[in-house]
Amino acid sequence: MTPNWNNRTIWTADCLYVLRGMNSASVDLIYLDPPFNSKADYAAPIGSKAAGAGFTDTWSLSDVDAEWVNLTESRHPALHRVLLAAMTDGDKSYLAYMAARILEMRRVLKPSGSIYLHCDPTMSAHLKLLMDAVFGRASFRNEVVWKRISNHNDAGRFGRTNDRLLFYGGRINRGAVRVALDSEYVRAKYHRKDSRGLYGDYDLTGPGVSSGESGKAWRGWSPTPIGRCWSVPRTGSYAAWIDAEIIPGYLSEPSILARLDMLADADLIAFTARGTPRLKRYLAANPGQVPPDVWTDVPPVNSQAKERVGYPTQKPLALLERIIKASSSPGDVVLDPFCGCATTCVAAETLGREWAGIDLSSKAAELVQHRLTDHHGVFGQITARTDVPRRTDLGKLPAPATHRTALYGLQGGNCAGCGEHFKPQHLEVDHIIARSKGGTDHAENLQLLCGHCNRTKGNRGMAYLRTKLQLGASA
Repeated sequence: MTPNWNNRTIWTADCLYVLRGMNSASVDLIYLDPPFNSKADYAAPIGSKAAGAGFTDTWSLSDVDAEWVNLTESRHPALHRVLLAAMTDGDKSYLAYMAARILEMRRVLKPSGSIYLHCDPTMSAHLKLLMDAVFGRASFRNEVVWKRISNHNDAGRFGRTNDRLLFYGGRINRGAVRVALDSEYVRAKYHRKDSRGLYGDYDLTGPGVSSGESGKAWRGWSPTPIGRCWSVPRTGSYAAWIDAEIIPGYLSEPSILARLDMLADADLIAFTARGTPRLKRYLAANPGQVPPDVWTDVPPVNSQAKERVGYPTQKPLALLERIIKASSSPGDVVLDPFCGCATTCVAAETLGREWAGIDLSSKAAELVQHRLTDHHGVFGQITARTDVPRRTDLGKLPAPATHRTALYGLQGGNCAGCGEHFKPQHLEVDHIIARSKGGTDHAENLQLLCGHCNRTKGNRGMAYLRTKLQLGASA
């Protein structure tokens, strides 16, 4: 589905409302670095580029819509069980806040897309259960551990030095994120040297005997007596390197013995003291290793880094560039619903992806303009918005009033607010989630309220209406 917003758009708004207004299956990659429930306050230092940005990362039940929590029991039972498992009201409210937004992220993400949730050990176990409930355990790929700071002392425990990246989705381009080989690995595997550089020598045979060409003797040596047969590379990255760099036409030679001759003539075979032929594998042909699930090679943004803007939880560009390279292609759409100082947006622009960002702070819009102007000279090409986008993927929905009869039957003729029974003409169709907050005209977002309850609620949530009704009853 085509996105219903322009490339290079950044919203200053609650991401829940913006996500509700985005077309389904319109995003290829989502990276989110939300609040961690760390029980701390964050603020950018005065004088920094991000001065004025900050947030409180402490949660209570007043921070979430209690009515939404109640609705999860019937609509998302697996997710509701995760909320019930939270040990404290603060944890429960934090997870409810995240769950509402992650459900919308699943909807806007393409079936082939990927999502990376950045967190720390504070809530990573709970968030893993939440993500399993929303995306399914089969979609889980990795829990990446990123070492974000050097070793330090934490009283009463081992030093806390890492964040976590919960990776769900179906695509990873391993070749795009290869890194240099570990020096210990190089010393162990490439321990010989000639005019081409470092190399290791490897077996040219495989298990089992053969009556065909792979079992025949070559230059006086046969693999058959030792229960093996020839296994001369013709596929894979090393064979391609040989063809491209050393022996043009090597891959097109079907004969095993002829390929052995070609390798020997090009000095790609080493012979042991007993005359056993072994293949030379050069370090120069190794494209590097795919990063494991523990990342220690991406340093944090230090105080002297050119990219530093002073944002309290700024992440390094190298981290986002690795994620974007691994799980998207040029031209794909990248979304960051908690974009902060816009690192994801800058990395996506650098790598030729389309992007959108959302953040509650207006500083995000300022910082993305500043950083992209510095990095790419795209001043004036950023779209800043505060409204909720209107979905274009729903087709023409019937007017809300057409659902009146069905809703009347579902509610038994009772107002969804005060619970009083009314005749049909005295009940009004109301949006549970207001249109101004991303609500749609779908029947599941509609209910019937009496005139008094409808005006009391306005465009606020049902929790507000219920509170007002309770206060009125106790007066």
